[in-house]
Amino acid sequence: MSRKKKKSAFACRCEYLALRVACACVNNLPYALACALARGLAMFAFDVLRINRARTLARIQGVFPGIGKAEARRIAVFSLANIFQNAVEMIRSPRLDKRWITRHVEDIALYSDRLRGYVNEGKGVVIMVPHAGNWYMAAWAMARYGVPIFAIAARQRNPLINNWMNRQYGDVEIVERGNARVMHEIKDRLQRGQAFAILPDLRVMTRDVEVPFLNGTANVSHGGALFAVRTGAPVVVAMMRRQRGKHVFDHLGTLRPDPNAPDRRAEACRLTREAMALIDKAVQKTPEQWFWFNKRWILEPVHG
Repeated sequence: MSRKKKKSAFACRCEYLALRVACACVNNLPYALACALARGLAMFAFDVLRINRARTLARIQGVFPGIGKAEARRIAVFSLANIFQNAVEMIRSPRLDKRWITRHVEDIALYSDRLRGYVNEGKGVVIMVPHAGNWYMAAWAMARYGVPIFAIAARQRNPLINNWMNRQYGDVEIVERGNARVMHEIKDRLQRGQAFAILPDLRVMTRDVEVPFLNGTANVSHGGALFAVRTGAPVVVAMMRRQRGKHVFDHLGTLRPDPNAPDRRAEACRLTREAMALIDKAVQKTPEQWFWFNKRWILEPVHG
């Protein structure tokens, strides 16, 4: 596979300038107004500019046969508006202090106490959260409430934007994907009792764990669950939802690895299937929360 071309310093500065202008605009608006504008922009992009409109509607109607056009459009527009609102919240993330989190994330004190209880067991916690609602909010909220949480993220091609992203993550510590020691660092952090927030990798190009998902079959990585098997950490499966201007943290279930499992990979595959079954049920219940605009559809056939 050929490497992507390195961006020129001029292109990096232009991109960063555009980002900072967008940040200035968003940060000078009240939060509610910024989110309302994001929702309006989503409707304009979908209905007027028709960005990925046909493809997205076809995906939704393929997953839910017989669904009406109006309902498919509602799901698609809500999903796109959610992404734009996620961008608003990413820009404003340094302002999302504990007081803001308490007002905007329902029952966060209850769920953070529950998660802290798992952390206190001393084996770490693997938190699986799908691409639904603002998945970053799950990590920000727990971090603001004192849960030692970390995540993995890819390095951005633009170093200026990469540094900006790292600042926006705030109290959530980031392990850089692609680092030669990334696997050792994740295991070490779990063994030190930290919480590992991970989005289950649904875009695996080679065959891994096939699971029923969205009325089809998805090919999912078992990597996240394997860390739980190796360290004995519980797997907390959760989902964030937007509801009437607030965020709702749904605890879908807690899975425990079998310490006596003879085959670690098989045990990780079992945990992955069980976690995905919980996520599938939650997404099918509230499909508008799911991100339907991925470039590569997760139900496409895999190679190998």
